[in-house]
This record gives sequence, C-alpha cells and structure tokens, in this order.
Amino acid sequence: MLNPKTNERELAYVVYVDAIEPIPGRDRVECARVGGWTCMVPKDTFKVGDPAIYFEIDSKVPVDKTPFEFCAKYKGHIKTQKFKTPDGQFWSQGLLMSAKDFGWFVAYTDEFNCIYDKEGNFYQPGTDSAFLTEKLGVTYYEVEDNKRKAKTNPDAKLNAALARHPKIAKRWGKTIKKNKYLRWVFLTFFGKKKDVRHWPAWVVKTDEERVQNMPWVLQDKSEWYATEKIDGTSTTFTMKRGKGFKKPEFYVCSRNVVFDTPEKAANCYYDSNVYLEMAEKYNMREVLSEILRVYEDFDFVTIQGETYGAGIQKRDYGMKDHDLAVFNVILGYKDGHTERLNPKDMAFFMDTYKVPCVPIVDEHFILPDTVDELLQFATGTSEIDGGMREGLVFRSTDGTKSFKAVSNEFLMKYHNG
Repeated sequence: MLNPKTNERELAYVVYVDAIEPIPGRDRVECARVGGWTCMVPKDTFKVGDPAIYFEIDSKVPVDKTPFEFCAKYKGHIKTQKFKTPDGQFWSQGLLMSAKDFGWFVAYTDEFNCIYDKEGNFYQPGTDSAFLTEKLGVTYYEVEDNKRKAKTNPDAKLNAALARHPKIAKRWGKTIKKNKYLRWVFLTFFGKKKDVRHWPAWVVKTDEERVQNMPWVLQDKSEWYATEKIDGTSTTFTMKRGKGFKKPEFYVCSRNVVFDTPEKAANCYYDSNVYLEMAEKYNMREVLSEILRVYEDFDFVTIQGETYGAGIQKRDYGMKDHDLAVFNVILGYKDGHTERLNPKDMAFFMDTYKVPCVPIVDEHFILPDTVDELLQFATGTSEIDGGMREGLVFRSTDGTKSFKAVSNEFLMKYHNG
C-alpha cells in the first residue's frame, strides 16, 4: 500500500476483513478477503469486520522475533502461494495476522474497530501504517537479498568506485581489475563514496499502487490504456531550468538513490551502474536539454522508465545487455502546474528523440468487475521477447490516474525464490 503522505510503500498495516469464505477441500483453513487480496488463514481466527494486520507480498519479517518464528523456513519472505483445490486453484497472497498473535488487543465500537498494543498505541486501517511497519521490523525482502549478494560479489565495490572515477576507469579500469595490487591501491585511495546528492524536490518517486489495494477502481468503466509492466529497475532522468545565469540541474536516479551525473562520467559506464549506462545510451542530458530549449514554457522535464535485461532481475528477457522502456513523461510548467502524458502521447513524444517506451497492449481497455478477472488478463505474453509478462499498468486517458496488476503466475515463477 502506498502511504498517501510520503508516497512510500508500506509493508505492514491494519486492514478490515471484508469476507470469510471456505476453501474447497480444506477443513482447517479458510479464505479471508481484505480489499482485493485473498489470504489463507486458520479457521475461525477472523470474522467479517475484524481488524487484522496485513503483510504485503515480497516483504520480509524478522524471524528471530516473536511471533514470526514460523516464517523461518521461508527466511521471513512473505510470498504468493498457489494451492490446488478440487475445483481449480486458490491463491494466497501476503500474510494476515491477528492482534492476539502479538499479545495485542482489539477494541470494538459503534464507529470503528481498531487494534491497540501494550503501550496503548492504536491502529486503524489507513492510519499509523508507517509506524507499524517500522515497529514490527518489516523490510523489503529483495533489498535484503540484494545486500547479501553485493557482499559476496568481490567486484561490486570496485565497480562502484570505478563508476565514481570515470577518467581513471576509462584508461586503467581493465588493468586495475586484473591486478590484485593495483586493485588494493585504487580502493585504498579512491574507494570512499562521495557525498550522495539530495533527491530532486520536483521528482515523485515511482511506485504504482496494486489493484488489490484499490479494488473500487474497477467501478470506473471509462476507457483505460493498458501497458506492459516490465521487470527491471526503476530509472529516472530529470532536468530543471537554472535560475538566472545558472546551468540547468540534471539528475540520474534509481528508485531511491541519486547518482553522479553522466557528464562527469565522461562517456564511460560500468556494469555496476545501469542507470548511467542508459543515460549515455539514449543521450538523456542532450534530450532533456533539447526539450527545454524547444518548449520554453517548461520549467522541468522528468523521464522515468524501467531498465531491464541481463543480471537486473531473474527475468532477463533473453538479453545479454540492458535496455530502457519509458513509462512516465512528466512536464513541469513555469506557472506551477504539471502534466503526465498518457501512454499514446508519451510514445509519440519520445519517438521524436528515439527513446523507447513500454509496449501499449490496449488503448481502449474496459476494466472487468473483479480483481481476479483483471489478474487473469494481466497474465499473458510479453511483447518484448514472447515470454511471460510481469503484468500490466493501467492509466487513464488524461494520464492522471494509474495502477498496476501483477500476474500471480509471474510472481510464483520469478519472485518466490
């Protein structure tokens, strides 16, 4: 769930149980529905209207703390799970736990039901979610996994240092990598990270809300754009006009980190930084400069996309290198208002500068009545390589509203390891 105040994803929060349904062939468990999510829970644990604590898929709980010990066999990974039933299959997504599991309490009133802990803090759906995520020690599973992999990769630190010193890297990079003594000398004198640049205030971090957290959107029967969701790493390029005689501000960012600028990279990049690689490949500094030159009423331009391919995610699209697919073009005007282009206008706009965009699957999509139907539609074939696609992102024709539907089959195959 996206926190509306911070636009950051919350991993643990209080929800109301919307429905309790039997699971065919299962006597000791049942299905609890919360929004568009279905969770397998022990029978008679919840009733409709009960507040409960929901943990999103791909989150990680601390298995060394009570009451998460039972998740140790999954290394704390909250997964998507598929169970066979006599009439087909049942998907359980996320983890639903009761207040009693934590030694906490439930308060029932005529106006609302809430959970309160031993310190007297109380939690309702839509409130205090950030504090609850932090309080319970819930983190992203993949972030922890990436940190572990980085520690076991002997070239990770060296590649990062070379990317920060492109002139040395361009001339001596290969030699340094091959020579243990030169490697040690280089890391000793140049291995320290530079101060990280502050996040550009005008850029909103990328993270679409899942349809399961907003099932009411399915009531909107107007036409939507459906674009392919690509499994990669979020990449942002942005430029803002400088005030007075100052030069324009140019930034290259991942989902959460601002990197050094491509002009300082001296047209050299390394595998450790695919964000700078894409900036160079598509001449992003020149593209953004040209846009601001041509459109004098723009104060800033932000281009956001997915960098994908070899080594970025488990789904590598059969590639040996990397590529970019733009999914957002945001225009900031001098009068203060902003505009996000819809996928069709975005593709036309980016084609002028030879920058690829995400594939448009349907320009006139009408949302079905249920989340399950939409998730089935999201499961399909990628237009990039003909393999399994991750899912779909839906955007309104005016570009203002959007959400994503991720294929359950894709999650099972590529994100449950």
